[in-house]
Amino acid sequence: MVENVMTCTLCPRLCGADRENGKIGYCGADGTLKVARASLHMWEEPPISGERGSGTVFFSHCPLKCVYCQNRRISSGGDGLPITVERLCDIFFELRAKGAHNINLVSPTQYADRIADAIRMAKKRGFDLPFVYNTSGYERIEALQTMAGLIDIYLTDFKYMSPSLARKYSHAADYPTVAAAALGEMMFQQPKCEYHGELLRRGVIVRHLLLPGQTADSKDVIDTFASVCGKGAWLSLMRQYTPPKECACPELMRPITDAEYDEVVGYAELCGITKLFLQESESVSESFIPDFDYSGVLPQGE
Repeated sequence: MVENVMTCTLCPRLCGADRENGKIGYCGADGTLKVARASLHMWEEPPISGERGSGTVFFSHCPLKCVYCQNRRISSGGDGLPITVERLCDIFFELRAKGAHNINLVSPTQYADRIADAIRMAKKRGFDLPFVYNTSGYERIEALQTMAGLIDIYLTDFKYMSPSLARKYSHAADYPTVAAAALGEMMFQQPKCEYHGELLRRGVIVRHLLLPGQTADSKDVIDTFASVCGKGAWLSLMRQYTPPKECACPELMRPITDAEYDEVVGYAELCGITKLFLQESESVSESFIPDFDYSGVLPQGE
């Protein structure tokens, strides 16, 4: 069971920060719920974005500290506006009114308890769109269990199988074992994909962002995916890695090559993975990074 945020154990860091009384957790968050953007988003996998877009809510802060993070302005910088749980619930309805196919909760881990409250509130008011838990994969099983019955789609990263890479690039050597266990819980909750037309209604999508020079680790991730998920989930192989402007790891200062991407895709196909999303080379662009301008966060007119 996950304890109250006052002694925070929401993420695998188990930092125990008294966030309600102003202490800052490892993630950078205190007791304030902060959101940087709430808008329709077209750049998710096709059964998530559909024709009208996914209703994305970008939360501030993050339990991981990835050196190549594209959203560092909000994940590490903490950009965002404070809102209440009631306001978050209203945002869900506003995104639905704009035509969203689903509600996409981006980087939700550090606010999982508040988000659960907002979802329950929305469901009591008759909300009927699927909820997407868009996570780094660095999740406690106990926290995910509290989301059972509330989350319809898990859209999760699986970044590494190498503890040394996880330590070097995300400051979390336990990421591989934590992410594999979390994925198992996600599959337990949503063991198969269900659709409404071409849109995903329930299920799991596992994202793997290829990093330059790390094809061997990507293959290990694919092996773990096949072992944990079988044919019950989608695998999204992402080639959109964009070198950061500043990074202490010189080997990360280039995009992946076509040869690297083709090698990993070929391995996935050899493993018999058929539920597979691929990306074109044009995805390597900072234009895919959202503008965190607080759109949709405050009520209209404020």
